[in-house]
Amino acid sequence: MTITPIHHHHDRYCTRGPLISIEGITGVGKTYLTQRAFDTLEDTPLLLEGFSQRIDGHPGLGKGLLGALREASGGDPFLRGGAPMAEALILLAIKRHDLDSVLPDLAVGRTVVEGRSVDSTAVCQALLLHPDSTDAALATATALLDLAASYRPLPDLTILITDDPAQAVARTQRRDQCVLTTEQSTFMHNAASLYERVAATDPVRCRVLDRRTVDEHEAAEQIRAWIHNARTDLDCVREPWQGPEARCMCCGHRAHAAAI
Repeated sequence: MTITPIHHHHDRYCTRGPLISIEGITGVGKTYLTQRAFDTLEDTPLLLEGFSQRIDGHPGLGKGLLGALREASGGDPFLRGGAPMAEALILLAIKRHDLDSVLPDLAVGRTVVEGRSVDSTAVCQALLLHPDSTDAALATATALLDLAASYRPLPDLTILITDDPAQAVARTQRRDQCVLTTEQSTFMHNAASLYERVAATDPVRCRVLDRRTVDEHEAAEQIRAWIHNARTDLDCVREPWQGPEARCMCCGHRAHAAAI
């Protein structure tokens, strides 16, 4: 479920910037292709790095929560510590913290790109909760997105990058100089499939870029175009739990929320 922005009673759009997420399994080239897209944009967006890149990032609550998950997981690359629902809530708390940290940038019109957002949490934790049922995992992933949307707006645009999972596994092993176990490789294959099924439930928010059908240049150009076009006609966003009279989190405008 996507949190519905505030729709104004007149022709007024918010002056905020768009919040965009880049999703996909590790090894599909999210960071590489996003940076190539950034290099061709006139106004460089603010990038919030994905969980894995922020392990050794700036101190603060977000890093502290992530460090606790890393310690509990014993170094598992997917931060799995054996308590998937509790881990899901911690990961969603990190994403709320991320949003809080970039609200000033969004408010002045800057584009913000999350290296991974709530979709990654929903997909990975749903797979842990239902490893043997793809349908149950899909239902849980969408329910976790509903939960996330109850206390922070979802991204205006989510770009899902897909590829042959075997290629993504190979890139991950070359990049990280490691050998994934059979179980870890299977988890990535299952996550790749679930990402696509989740994206299909919300085609308004989600765009899918399949690297099996485009080359690197075309992929980067498509990401650039999606990011550029996301700046137009943005409605206000409100705290989902504050009710329809809440002010916009960015511009402060008060308006009624319209349900779709």
